Amino acid sequence: MSKLTAIQVRNLKPEKLPFKISDGHGLWFHIAKSGGKTWRYRFKILGRESTFVLGEYPKMSLKEAREARAEARELVKLGKNPAKERKKAKQETVDRELELKAVDENCFRAVALEWIDNQKGKWKSEHANAVRATLEHDAFPVVGDFPVDSIQPPTVLKILRSIEKRGSLEIARKVLQRMSAVFRYAIQTGRATYNPAADMKGVIKTRKVIHQAALSIDEMPEFLKKMQTADIHINTKLALQFTILTAARSGETRFARWDEIDIEERMWRIPAERMKVNSPHNVPLSNQARAILERVGNLYGRDGYIFPGIRDSNKPLSENTMLYAMYRMGYHSRSTVHGFRAVFSTIANESGFDGDVIEKALAHEQRNKVRAAYHRSHYIEQRRDLMQWWADLLQKMENEPG
Repeated sequence: MSKLTAIQVRNLKPEKLPFKISDGHGLWFHIAKSGGKTWRYRFKILGRESTFVLGEYPKMSLKEAREARAEARELVKLGKNPAKERKKAKQETVDRELELKAVDENCFRAVALEWIDNQKGKWKSEHANAVRATLEHDAFPVVGDFPVDSIQPPTVLKILRSIEKRGSLEIARKVLQRMSAVFRYAIQTGRATYNPAADMKGVIKTRKVIHQAALSIDEMPEFLKKMQTADIHINTKLALQFTILTAARSGETRFARWDEIDIEERMWRIPAERMKVNSPHNVPLSNQARAILERVGNLYGRDGYIFPGIRDSNKPLSENTMLYAMYRMGYHSRSTVHGFRAVFSTIANESGFDGDVIEKALAHEQRNKVRAAYHRSHYIEQRRDLMQWWADLLQKMENEPG
């Protein structure tokens, strides 16, 4: 029969010598000389008496101590020592935690991040960030928590098909390359024996395109600095800057008129007849793009063409003026004006922006007519964020030392 009450236990004070009070059925409340209080259970197995410390008071209440005593008694009835069983359970917990830690360290995300970290001496920080962004956006949500040696080719294919549905074939190719590199690193470090991405050769769909020469992200800072100091007409320079900032086609910039600009809404509204896809296109204007319009307006007025011809202000800027300016800067055969759209698309995709938002920003025709109708009026706010991010990135590149 139990003897103690919760009030009695609470009121017990330490004395000059340690002492203990029985609660019955082998449960004792022990008070040390120092004031420490513990619940203890005395039991016998094979005629040998032992004492098992159940827990400390007040962390363990009287009620909890009795419950722990009851559990310990059940073990004793089975011929098991409660102290040894607790030690065994603790070891199993430690072993399980170590096992989980090992699995976590061997998951695809952990291996990928370790691989990227090991490339820091070889890569520029921008490239490392771009590689990480593509994997975080497309691979980690699907296989990030999977042990790297458990991933099979169909799972890799699932990731690639998802990217292809966005129309981002170049991103699909890069994700495949980077996943393959992660698997190779896992094999090299003894965490995998097989590269499932290696079996994906030829699986990515191809699109027949006419390639326009374009700069890489690493070449952009130098180009932007050169453009600032280049000996080209100010109108040409501003038109080229505006084209890059808005990811527009050169013809869209050349024929742009002031009545298409809504300064209050920060929007450039290009009419359907001037668009390649014969559909109106709205371009959110970044702070930097608006600053260029302000400067052009102060130079040439705010009527008619925004970027008038150099010799005849009643005509638009000549067709190849911006391209020839790039030639004079030393970029003949290295890049075209149109190529900056590809640069924008690649960097934005690698930085994790939604593929549909990027395609809409580029005014690419949506082949699925139902989908096109649905998305016609969507993404304006997302594109505002995208275009301001792009403008800020260009400004940062331009201001980089070196």
